[in-house]
Amino acid sequence: MLFSRISRIRRAGSNGCRWFLSQKPHLQFLSPPAYSYSSTHKVTGFREIFSWGLPALHGFRHNIHHQSSSIVEEQNDPFSLVADELSIVANRLRSMVVTEVPKLASAAEYFFKMGVEGKRFRPTVLLLMATAMNISILEPSLRGPGDALTKELRARQQRIAEITEMIHVASLLHDDVLDDADTRRGIGSLNFVMGNKLAVLAGDFLLSRACVALASLKNTEVVSLLAKVVEHLVTGETMQMTTTCEQRCSMEYYMQKTYYKTASLISNSCKAIALLGGQTAEVAMLAYEYGKNLGLAYQLMDDILDFTGTSASLGKGSLSDIRHGIITAPILFAMEEFPQLREVVDRGFDDPANVDLALDYLGKSRGIQRARELAKKHANIAAEAIDSLPESNDEDDQVTDKSGAPPIKAHYSNVELQCDLLLSGIIFQF
Repeated sequence: MLFSRISRIRRAGSNGCRWFLSQKPHLQFLSPPAYSYSSTHKVTGFREIFSWGLPALHGFRHNIHHQSSSIVEEQNDPFSLVADELSIVANRLRSMVVTEVPKLASAAEYFFKMGVEGKRFRPTVLLLMATAMNISILEPSLRGPGDALTKELRARQQRIAEITEMIHVASLLHDDVLDDADTRRGIGSLNFVMGNKLAVLAGDFLLSRACVALASLKNTEVVSLLAKVVEHLVTGETMQMTTTCEQRCSMEYYMQKTYYKTASLISNSCKAIALLGGQTAEVAMLAYEYGKNLGLAYQLMDDILDFTGTSASLGKGSLSDIRHGIITAPILFAMEEFPQLREVVDRGFDDPANVDLALDYLGKSRGIQRARELAKKHANIAAEAIDSLPESNDEDDQVTDKSGAPPIKAHYSNVELQCDLLLSGIIFQF
């Protein structure tokens, strides 16, 4: 099969799972172009210099697919691989937030309406992880799409994707209240449109519905994992709100906060997918490590885009973190090169002149590049976790069910390749 050929070529000619994350010169991970900086750049000039944000990512991703087309003969978008299931998940999410109170119903469904669902990064990660996990445990006779056992397992794993997205959206509603944000996903934030009180209640409502869905799985280990995620979200947000001067300037503190606020949800949900699929504790931990490091890489890139993206591409205001006094990896790395930047950080960013000054230092530093390199490091660690997953057998590629439909295995030749597509593709799409 097509993916089988890719897999054999990849294993023969590249380093394990780093198909798209290779450090070969023509496949460098988000390698930034060389720039010359002056010390007089203000916000506008700085943003022009670093305007190679999302468009460049999409262009880079397109070039990768173009370069590899002689091997794969077609383009494989990780989002399109689960497009039908994403639609099912989206419809279920809308049905799960229905309530008899009209105002609450409008608030709860605000970010689940068609057109404002967001990137759906987390459900995509989890649905693809489910496919990868299920390949190695299902017998050929159980792989047919009409098989009841297969469908039941997939439905339970889809429920994890729904729960995860509901928890994520609830955290966005609460975060926007805390940050006094006025935009989200390219439209007015819920707190801006309906007020803080209703936004908080809508977030609480989504968490309660997520809890009900979680309980329906009747798996205490999975319930414990996702409950811990909610604790981590609260912990991370509190860490961000109550930092001392020393903590704000600590990379270790920043990474711990990033795990709590972003990576914990992805990592523990990936682990839940593996546990529901009957995988061993070792495989479940590898799924966790994959999700953790993918989540860290994702957030690092998102923090970079706060400086390099535009409001239109981000769906919210750019430079929002620094204007709220939130110090992220690019500034932390710039501070190592220019210790005098610490004085600017300590003064805070209520004065726009301090924002301009911090951007001047960032523009002269390697802060953006080093943050990208750190994202690459975590993406490679995620790839190593996938490298360690058990492979399925190529001989099963030709097996079909009684209806003649190709089994899962025919579409995704092995666990590693499936998650290669996931890791490489999604990193370039947010």
